[in-house]
Amino acid sequence: MATAAIPTSRAGLSLGYYVNLFRNETHYEFLRMLRLRAYSLSVVGFPVMFYLLFGTLNSHSPYARYLLASYSCFGMVGTALFGLGAGIAMERAQGWLDLKLASPMPRFAYLFAKTVSAAIFAVVVTCLLTLIGITLAGAHVSLLEFAKLIGITIAGAVPFAAMGLLISLLVPPTSGPGMINLVYLPMSFASGLWMPLDVLPKWMQHLAPMLPAYHFGQIALHIFGMAKPGISLIGHWEALIGFTCLMLGAAWLVFSRREARA
Repeated sequence: MATAAIPTSRAGLSLGYYVNLFRNETHYEFLRMLRLRAYSLSVVGFPVMFYLLFGTLNSHSPYARYLLASYSCFGMVGTALFGLGAGIAMERAQGWLDLKLASPMPRFAYLFAKTVSAAIFAVVVTCLLTLIGITLAGAHVSLLEFAKLIGITIAGAVPFAAMGLLISLLVPPTSGPGMINLVYLPMSFASGLWMPLDVLPKWMQHLAPMLPAYHFGQIALHIFGMAKPGISLIGHWEALIGFTCLMLGAAWLVFSRREARA
């Protein structure tokens, strides 16, 4: 009886095999997130609701453009932290993560699928906010500004996915969402993503540059010429890159020690 030849090493697998693997994993991960209403409705609904409440109250003013950029960042941070942080923590509790790690699928494909899926949800948020901003808040947004905002939103998936990964490895599996909210909401508020930093207390304004969401928000605000002076655009990117490396390094250390004890 003839049998199909199965590659015994990854070296014998073609590039097309990996492209198909990553595409399928991302496709099914996105569908899983979409069907999980507690995730899809909340990460899209909260930024949109806040912008409808506060952005449209200041229609035809620079504040509407400010909130368009800041709430786009707020949406990206939420999709990444809950998509990876809460998602991986929940899969740890269900035993699904152990099954994934035991499979021959590259581990990076698992993280890649979650990161890309979170970025897609964030792009949806940004598109909805831009539509509301133009139609209801009177915010003028050029096509180039919109394209830049989408690009920056996608780029933000990497640092905050790394942060979510570390949180998922540190917190107990059943307390993932609660712990993420304790990080996500105060960090977003203190970073000026809910309202301009100028209206916040002075001590919070001094704290903001220590937070990754602040640098992410300032990069987006730079598109509309509303970034705070003092740190250059390159400086904000360097801060995010350094934060990403720190989160990934810490996550790798925690994961390696956990595997060594297993």
